[in-house]
Amino acid sequence: MAWSSRLLKAEKNMMHGPDILELQLRLEELGYYQGQADGRYTLATQRAVKSFQQALGLKDDGVVGPITWLALNRNAFEHFKAEPALTSPEIMIDIDRRVLIYAAPQFMKTYPVAVGRPSLPTPLGNWSIVSKALNPGGAFGVRWMRLSIPWGGYGIHGTNNPKSIGKAVSHGCVRMYNTDVIEVYERTPVGTPVTIIGKAYNRRTLKIGDQGSDVQEIQKMLKKLRFYRAKLDGEYGPYTEQAVRNFQQEQSLMVDGMVGSATLTAIQRAYAQTF
Repeated sequence: MAWSSRLLKAEKNMMHGPDILELQLRLEELGYYQGQADGRYTLATQRAVKSFQQALGLKDDGVVGPITWLALNRNAFEHFKAEPALTSPEIMIDIDRRVLIYAAPQFMKTYPVAVGRPSLPTPLGNWSIVSKALNPGGAFGVRWMRLSIPWGGYGIHGTNNPKSIGKAVSHGCVRMYNTDVIEVYERTPVGTPVTIIGKAYNRRTLKIGDQGSDVQEIQKMLKKLRFYRAKLDGEYGPYTEQAVRNFQQEQSLMVDGMVGSATLTAIQRAYAQTF
């Protein structure tokens, strides 16, 4: 199971993962959390989140979404003690070539990576490393480096599925071989700039009457978001159009019932946050 970009909250089947460990450590650093930092979203974690939200005048629902993450990460932090960085590295990730290029004054190396699938693409842009964690385990392998992307928990991390490297299969994170991510992690201080380049997934504008797998993909995402309740048939009919209109209205987008680039991006962001 992938954890990137999800909302963190208390559920019957308790959520767990490195993003929750990061949350607990940050809340502990700020004086809101005094329990065990175990990467599990317990009721104690929820109470700490609510206290933090109340103190900052945020909606105190105990749910960690983009706004709460931004507030928590206002001052970048690390989860380990390290020697001062001797270089000023930069990282570039090429989505099309599926490689990570690490460049420092006396060191440069290219590593193969896995990137986001078309429905949950790795966000292009200029970001930075805002936090790091050792040995997150599971799907995150041996190292985790969170990116400053504001709408979810995207990061560069290891993997327990090395066969995925070189493919577009993740939920938006950048996966590396464990041996490679260890090497990059040791050389990368918090604050390191990360540039993600590539061609945005080119899609046709979807409208009433269209058919295809891309229509079915939109239906699937809107169904997960509770806007679409009909069959996933790949046909852009009245039910799909109305679901798109309802989504656009909620997101304050232009309500035209068509899925262009702006609506697609908004759907992908909202869908990513359900994981």
